[in-house]
This record gives sequence, structure tokens and C-alpha cells, in this order.
Amino acid sequence: MYIKKILLIIALMGLIGGGIFAYNVYQAVFSPNTNFEEDSVIIQIPTDATYTELIEIISPSIKDIYSFDRIASRKGYSKNIKAGRYIIKKGLNNNDIVNILRSKNTPINVTFNNQERLENLAGRIAQQIEADSTSLITAFKEEAFVQEHGFSLESALSMYIPNKYEFFWNTSAKQFRDRMLKEYTRFWEGKRTAKAKKIGLTPTQVITVASIVQKETAKVDERPRVAGVYMNRYNNGWKLDADPTVIYAIKKHRNDWQTVIKRVLYKDLELDSPYNTYKYAELPPGPITMPDISAIDAVLNYEKHEYYFFVANVENMGYHKFAKSIEQHNRNKKQYIDWINKQGIRR
Repeated sequence: MYIKKILLIIALMGLIGGGIFAYNVYQAVFSPNTNFEEDSVIIQIPTDATYTELIEIISPSIKDIYSFDRIASRKGYSKNIKAGRYIIKKGLNNNDIVNILRSKNTPINVTFNNQERLENLAGRIAQQIEADSTSLITAFKEEAFVQEHGFSLESALSMYIPNKYEFFWNTSAKQFRDRMLKEYTRFWEGKRTAKAKKIGLTPTQVITVASIVQKETAKVDERPRVAGVYMNRYNNGWKLDADPTVIYAIKKHRNDWQTVIKRVLYKDLELDSPYNTYKYAELPPGPITMPDISAIDAVLNYEKHEYYFFVANVENMGYHKFAKSIEQHNRNKKQYIDWINKQGIRR
């Protein structure tokens, strides 16, 4: 009887111990283990992060990091860290969190527009994905890539069509660049390439003209008419005489891209630069900014008219007055110069 009692006690202790163990395992696996008040937090795990680094990144969002560590190790995650952007919702347990970190890299929307140079674009993209601006600009300017795909360093900005694109946060610089080449090719497939050919321009030339149109007017409804003026000049062998190209040339000459120029002076028109369309009849060697799709399409579908001149319309700010003759243009121009002098704008 005595031995039976001992065995019974041992059995009961085993059951109790097993129950406690099972309870602890259950708690570690299935109990909520988040430590934030928001509905969710975003965890960004860099490429090649170690497990120690992962623990440092996730610790502020985890209530019991030790139980998380036990589950992560048992599920093999500690030896298979995956870079990416992960959304952890409030109240999730360790099992759910590990499963998310293993398989649910959440994409993000990357947006960009109106970037003046590749350097500006690199800085903008670096704010949104893991790749830094140095690696991005290096990829953008890689000579072999640029030449292989028919661009030059001056025209390479043309390859990046402004829009909203879905990427994984841990996208590398070259992965981003290569994806943009695919998007560029897709953008020009079919009708747009046919339209460019019909008006006698290559896609990169269209974007160069569109960049000037973009700088001339922010009014989308006016862009086809402005584009028509430049195409009239171009088709007749005239110089484009576009103030925005002179401003770009000045910035490039000074290597000061923060320069603000509100008024182009006559002396500026003498600057010897391939971007100065008052001096050279050829199109600039590349875009002077990143044009919107609306500006690109405005060039491809430019308005057919007989206007060769335009100047800011001081009676309807943001828009322009168009003229067919130099005499009419000079009258419009005088009105604008009188207004700008009255405003005290000297530069």
C-alpha cells in the first residue's frame, strides 16, 4: 500500500508538472505578446540582418522577448531571418508574429515625380526603400547599363516615368532600376511609340520637350497648346527659346541646384550651354526635369495651331497669352514686363 501511494503521488506530481509545462508552452505560443497601443506597428528588417539585430529591432514592440525567442528558435526562424517590411497587429501571439516574419513581407507604394536630376530621384527613392541614395545613384549612372539601353547620362532621367509603383521595402538599387526599365518599356509600348514616330521624335526627345512644357506651365489643360508652340518652332528649324532651359543651364554651370531664378536676363541668353535653347537650335541633350505623364502625352498629342510665341498672362495668372506674329507677341510681352517690373522682380 505504501509503495502504491508513493507511485500515485509521483503520478499526480507528473500530471501537475506536465500541466504546468503545457500551460507554459501554451502561454509562450498562443498568449498575446505585443507591447504597443496602436492597432499595428511596422517592423523593417534590413538585408543580411543577424538574429541578434532582429531581436534589437523587434524588442520595443514585444512584451516578453524571452518567450518570443524560444518560439522563434523552435520554429527555426532564428536561423532564417528574412529582410523586409512586416506589419505586426496588436494582440498577436508569438506563433503569429513568427509566421508573419517568415512569410508576409508587405509591399509598399513608391511614388516620385518632378525630380530635376538623377541625384534628386535617388534621394527621393532612398526615403522609401532600403537602398540608400549612394547605391541608387551609382546604379542609375552605371555606364554599361545606360549605354546598353540607348540612354546617355544626360538623358537617363527619361527612363523613370513618374507614377505610383508597388515594391518590397528591401528592394536593392539595381532591382529598383531594372524594374523602372521594364516600366519604361511598358509605358512606350504600342500607341505612344507610334505617336512619337509620327511627330518625328524619339521617346527620349519627347520627354525632353515634355520637361520644358512641364516647367512652362502647371496648367494641365494648357500643356497641349504650349507643346504645340514648341513643336511649331522645332518643325520649322527655329530655336526653342525656352526660358526654363536657360535657368537649368545656369544651375548646371554654377553647380548650384538650389538657385532660384524668377526672371531670365538678356545676359543669361549668352551662356554657352547645350541646354540654352536661345543659343542652340537642337533639343537639349536630356530633360531639364522629370515631366508628368500629362506633359508627355501633351507633346505626343500636341495642339495643331499657328502659334509661335507665348508669354505669361498677367490677367489670368498661371496661364499664357499666345501669338502668331512677333508683333502681337511683343505687345503681350510688354504687358508682362510692365507687370514684373511693378512687382520688383529683378532676378
